[in-house]
Amino acid sequence: MKLIDDTLRKNETLKIKVWIDFVCPYCLLGKKVLEEAASGLDVNIEMMPFELRAYPAPTLRPEDEYLPSVWKHGVYPAAEKLDIAIKLPSVSPQPYTRDAFLVLQYAKDQGVGNEYADAMLRAFFQQDRDIGDLTVIKDVAASVGLPIEPLEEIPKSPLHSLRHDNELKYASRIDIRAVPSIAIGNKIYSGMLDSQELREVILANMPAGKVCTSLAE
Repeated sequence: MKLIDDTLRKNETLKIKVWIDFVCPYCLLGKKVLEEAASGLDVNIEMMPFELRAYPAPTLRPEDEYLPSVWKHGVYPAAEKLDIAIKLPSVSPQPYTRDAFLVLQYAKDQGVGNEYADAMLRAFFQQDRDIGDLTVIKDVAASVGLPIEPLEEIPKSPLHSLRHDNELKYASRIDIRAVPSIAIGNKIYSGMLDSQELREVILANMPAGKVCTSLAE
């Protein structure tokens, strides 16, 4: 748990930032936990980028000992408790996620950032697709209704690269070191949280009059 400077004004919608990497299985699991915790509450959830292994650092290989062990003892038991279908992807080595994150910016600008992030995580962990491949990235983007014409140029765009790099620097500045990490109010919570515990944290940070969307009518 860390502190950040994020003061919430009275009656303002609670903003929740979630740092993820598309090759981290706990980000798929944690996303469901957060959605359950925030159900019925007036919150704005924004997915933020965090590259666990940015180019040119080598990425992990599923045929090595590390990943199967982590999945057997950690990922699969957690997924079973949450009733989420998930499998260790066979893509080897695991893809870099920078290009997928550059398109996440575009998805957020179009109002479907969360849907895109969910589809990208599912493409990797449920469909065993190579999410470092631009063709796959475009297919995922199209599946959430994004026009595919601009997608070819986004990975080459200096503007999108600068924006992404600035978001990575922001994550470093506030000491994000692991994913998923969730910023609620002025605190950051890292790792998998219990749904009820997370809901209590969200409720504790909700301004008056913003507790439940169904009561706002």
